[in-house]
Amino acid sequence: MNNKRIIFCLTLIISIHIQAQPVQKENPDVRILTINILHGATTQGDFDLDKIADVIQQTNPDLVALQEVDFKTNRAKKYDLATELGWRTKMAPLFGKAMDYDGGGYGEGILTKMPIITSRNVPLPHSPGNEPRTALEVMVELESGDTICFIGTHLEHQRNNTDRIDQVNEINRVFLSNKYPTILAGDLNDTPESEAISILKRFWKDSAGDNSAFTYPSDNPRIRIDYILFRPENQWKVLDYQVICDSIASDHCALLSVLELAK
Repeated sequence: MNNKRIIFCLTLIISIHIQAQPVQKENPDVRILTINILHGATTQGDFDLDKIADVIQQTNPDLVALQEVDFKTNRAKKYDLATELGWRTKMAPLFGKAMDYDGGGYGEGILTKMPIITSRNVPLPHSPGNEPRTALEVMVELESGDTICFIGTHLEHQRNNTDRIDQVNEINRVFLSNKYPTILAGDLNDTPESEAISILKRFWKDSAGDNSAFTYPSDNPRIRIDYILFRPENQWKVLDYQVICDSIASDHCALLSVLELAK
């Protein structure tokens, strides 16, 4: 084989190898889902985690915020719901307890496709007699090597907004000092024009933008109480926003945002 033919073959091999390499986007996308799972029950009164897992799998999220999550309670048949849903969706689970309940625990859950660097479960203020609430945070590493923070929470549901205002103020106090880009997702139990959500929006950008689609109840949505927020605004770009209503899987619609992280 002469030198020209050898050089041609080597060039062809290198060219094929380069073409076969996956193209790395300069700015990575993150698919975020939030869903209130009604402690594993469905709106038909049965217990079917596969229905919830189907909603999650259909949206192919990177990070999921779960609300109303039971940990080995009697009503949830002693299941660890976060772990069960993680197993069904092939995502890593994390549970953050807000309170003891029915022989087990009750609180927030997170599912992630990315490795968790650190996590913390931050108690939120509540009035005597009202349910304890928490904000569960993970710091994760994206495939791009970037680090972000992700928070899942569930605010007070009572009509009186005193606890919700105290809770959003605590969220701001704790998490505004994050050094990495941060996403906040969950069932915030208040409407976009409310005082509590307005306090959050002073520092957090709503991924819904001008989309005013309602999220509750799932069989006939009439109000919007579920959110995916992010900060700082200049480090994120919203690529997609969807409200996904499955009237059997939960009484809440799920919410999906696809966010692009700017370098």
